[in-house]
Amino acid sequence: MELQQQPPRQPEGCLTVAIRIPVRIVVLVLVVPVRMIWDVLAAAARALHRTALRPLGRALSWLGHTLIVLPLTYLGRGLAWTGRVLVVVPVAWLWRWLVVPLWRYGVAAPANWVYRYVLTPLGHGVAWLAAGGWTGLSWVARGIGVVLSVIGTALVRVGLILIVVPVGWFWRRVLTPVGRGIAVVAREVGAAFGHAWRIAGQVSRAVGRGLKWLGWQLVGRPVRWVWRTLCAPVLHWVRDTLWAPAARAAAVAGRAARGALGAAGRTAREALASARDTVRQARADAWRALVGGPPREPVPHPARTLGRTTTASDAVPAPEISLRKTEG
Repeated sequence: MELQQQPPRQPEGCLTVAIRIPVRIVVLVLVVPVRMIWDVLAAAARALHRTALRPLGRALSWLGHTLIVLPLTYLGRGLAWTGRVLVVVPVAWLWRWLVVPLWRYGVAAPANWVYRYVLTPLGHGVAWLAAGGWTGLSWVARGIGVVLSVIGTALVRVGLILIVVPVGWFWRRVLTPVGRGIAVVAREVGAAFGHAWRIAGQVSRAVGRGLKWLGWQLVGRPVRWVWRTLCAPVLHWVRDTLWAPAARAAAVAGRAARGALGAAGRTAREALASARDTVRQARADAWRALVGGPPREPVPHPARTLGRTTTASDAVPAPEISLRKTEG
């Protein structure tokens, strides 16, 4: 692909050179503060968007989707189903079985008969009568057209002499030079603004770097030294000397407390089970003493070991002592 050759630049006049330098100086002085304020506002806007507006927008979007979009979606589906059942289906049935047959056999068929056997012959007769009168009207229209053409030609020539020629001279001799001068000034002012905006951006970045370096030297470096020299060793000592032993002691105490509570719970459950068995046996003995009946030995329960809920296979059950045997 051949490279496109750029057209040669036209030589600049003395007016352009005389206007360029002062305009650029004035515009630079005016644009530098504006560019610095713009950069500060842009940085603040980016920080505000990143820290506040974006999370707020996401929260509002979720709330809007949950509180508005979903209810409206389900409401729209319900309304659509209701409209289809109550409106679309009845209207479609009426259209198919009432309106279409009525239109076809009550309106279209009579209108077709009237058009074919009444309006068509009548239109043919009217067209035959109008064909004879159209010839005379065409000759009259041609004569009027010739007269209007002559008058229009005369008016065009008069307008050309009285309006177009003076306006063309005024355009070439007055408006064109003035417009070129205004275009040169506007072009130079626009170029000056662009040049000043770029220079102001460089100045703003240089000022920002200087403020960043100054803030680091005055604030960041002392804070880092204080953190590394004072705060970090103290916090490490507190973590290693106080916090870690306290955390380990709390963990050991928690495990011991959980074990003690578990053992106490198991002991209480076993004592409660033994008391319940004793009360059941006493109630059975009292009932037999009042009503009578052969003595019935209580069914021995398998012995349980302390701290376990399963029956020990090798544990020997304790001997049960009957009140009747003791008394005998």
